[in-house]
Amino acid sequence: MFDQRTAIGLDVHARSVRAAALDTSTGEVVVAKLPPGNDQVVRWVTGIAETHGPVAAAYEAGPTGFGLARALTATGTPVTVAAPSKLIRPAGDRVKTDARDAVLLARLLRMDELVAVRVPTIAEESARDLVRARDDVRVELMAARHRLSKLLLRRGIVYDAGKDAWTGAHDAWLRQSRQRGLADAGAGTLAAFDAGYDTVTQVLARRNRLDAQILELAADSEFAAITNRLACLRGISTLTAFALAVEIGDWDRFTGRTIAAYLGLVPSEHSSGGTRSLGAITKTGNTHARRLLIEAAWHHKADYRPGKVMKDRWAVAPAAAAARGDAGNRRLHRRWQVLTAHKKKHTVANTAIARELAGWCWSLAVMS
Repeated sequence: MFDQRTAIGLDVHARSVRAAALDTSTGEVVVAKLPPGNDQVVRWVTGIAETHGPVAAAYEAGPTGFGLARALTATGTPVTVAAPSKLIRPAGDRVKTDARDAVLLARLLRMDELVAVRVPTIAEESARDLVRARDDVRVELMAARHRLSKLLLRRGIVYDAGKDAWTGAHDAWLRQSRQRGLADAGAGTLAAFDAGYDTVTQVLARRNRLDAQILELAADSEFAAITNRLACLRGISTLTAFALAVEIGDWDRFTGRTIAAYLGLVPSEHSSGGTRSLGAITKTGNTHARRLLIEAAWHHKADYRPGKVMKDRWAVAPAAAAARGDAGNRRLHRRWQVLTAHKKKHTVANTAIARELAGWCWSLAVMS
């Protein structure tokens, strides 16, 4: 319930901030165009609080991050970081400007019509930066490898010594192909191969450094306990468990069912038939965590046989977490068998398993 005198809306951009303060006692609206930077905004909000206080502020979540929310909170100003997709706009309002957006935020804040997003802690945000940097490198590495392999494919050079590429043997084959297969290809092709090979080598080294840093934090940080519990599930590696732990943050705000909606792992309506599809997913939610769970679901297709890696993870996790992880793995494997019996497509089955996997992750994360 809004119980302040003045509601402040901030339309924050990289190079400017539009601000609007709505005094609910007098009806006065104070607008301003502020330069970028948290200090300037905090100074203006503090000035409004002195003349029209007490105040509360709101701005949309976006690329400018949560630094402004922390700076305003440090001064004692209540701050709401609003979910942009949940903003209510008048049906006939077709004019969208920064000034009007700031006034709209102030009015919605006054009416308690803003859906707030959770502001992560500095430690959580730092860990998220690390795992998202690792994901960016993963994408770069895949693209670099594709470019290099397709350059050879255009010359009819294909690796057929084994099904597993990008191993030590494959690397030796790449160097041999450069010396023999591309000997008559021309200087331009050789230069392109060298550039592609160097890119793969450099990006792989970056990924390995980030992996080492993630494993270090996963073993000794505030996320270690949840990481160890999540790793009790098959398909959830230490890297995946750590990424889920920091992406979700506060697991207690969900239930085993609502976490699937947060991740976007919920059935959506088909535009044609209007029926609910088991495998369809929404485009909203935390895309980073959703991708991790869908990829983890793939590993439940094989027979359920806990190997040495899984048993080693259970040995370092609490006994209750290991038992619950074992039960979850068996449940998910049975679900795979049911979906396979009904000849569901892989995309449908992956999403269905990922949805249940999210619930099991939540049950492990909230264990006391």
